[in-house]
Amino acid sequence: MRARAGGYAEPVPVRVHRVVVITGASAGVGRAAVRAFATDGASVAMLARGQDGLGAAGKGVEADGGHALALPVDVSDAAAIDRAATLVERELGPIDVWVNDAMVSVFAPLERVTAEEFRRVTEVTYLGTVYGTMAALSRMRPRDRGVILQVGSALAYRGIPLQSAYCGSKHAIQGFTESVRCELLHDRSRVRITMVQLPALNTPQFDWSRSKMPREPQPVPPIYQPEVAARALVWAAKHPRREVVVGGTTVATIWANNLVPGLLDRYLGWTGFDSQQSDVPPRPHRRDNLFEALPGDVGAHGRFDQRSRDRSAQLWATTNRRWIVAAGAVMASAALAIHRR
Repeated sequence: MRARAGGYAEPVPVRVHRVVVITGASAGVGRAAVRAFATDGASVAMLARGQDGLGAAGKGVEADGGHALALPVDVSDAAAIDRAATLVERELGPIDVWVNDAMVSVFAPLERVTAEEFRRVTEVTYLGTVYGTMAALSRMRPRDRGVILQVGSALAYRGIPLQSAYCGSKHAIQGFTESVRCELLHDRSRVRITMVQLPALNTPQFDWSRSKMPREPQPVPPIYQPEVAARALVWAAKHPRREVVVGGTTVATIWANNLVPGLLDRYLGWTGFDSQQSDVPPRPHRRDNLFEALPGDVGAHGRFDQRSRDRSAQLWATTNRRWIVAAGAVMASAALAIHRR
């Protein structure tokens, strides 16, 4: 490993992706995605602030026989992101897939969030995605190929209490992505942009996000392992989809918000505070990564392994829908034949 400082078109045959850039790669979903793409045969460029996590992720990839390039970068710095993209293409070759995953959050009611904290969440989670997309597009569009994956969430459609800055950023990413996709369609570009909407995941974000709550934060159950998200990202990189939704709860949340948004407002107002807090009081001298990366390597998983699922039936159905449709057609034909007899 070498460490450096620092649209959517009509379906076309998808080439094997060889160079993948992942932001937020030192931990959580990004860390799991590094391994998933490397296992799939890609050379992976890892962008994040945490150098310890990047180093450990790179060693893991190379131990499996893959190739990783670590680039310590704060995604809120547009110029740094562009320089990183230049380094990636110089070291690994043309970028085939760019995954925007970096995020930070603050768990608190809006009245307890400072303007500086809100701005920082927006700069990393939303503008970091914008800057990553700009860097990727400036290189992909002249070649007329490439895939950009935005790591979204059910919260891109449905805001919840205690995370107004993060929910606002995910909503913004959704609108931004739709706008850019339309521009790519207008230009008949073969560059694809896909948003992957994720459920609650067992990642370290609940241990190192800034929290002002009386108890330690937790994901709202049901909880999935980050490898579920990583598999979805690898699949989305190879299949032309406008959007990939992961987890039955994500689907249910999006539909409920479309059908009964007012009822969902009331439900989340009643339950959303307690469901995002565990029974554990805050750790003494709790540290967070809002403005600076924390030292050490935390890996991909959080502290909820015993409560997390490593499979998603809904994702399996999404990635195997041709087989499901075919099986349904066979069953329908058989039923019709039996009826006629």
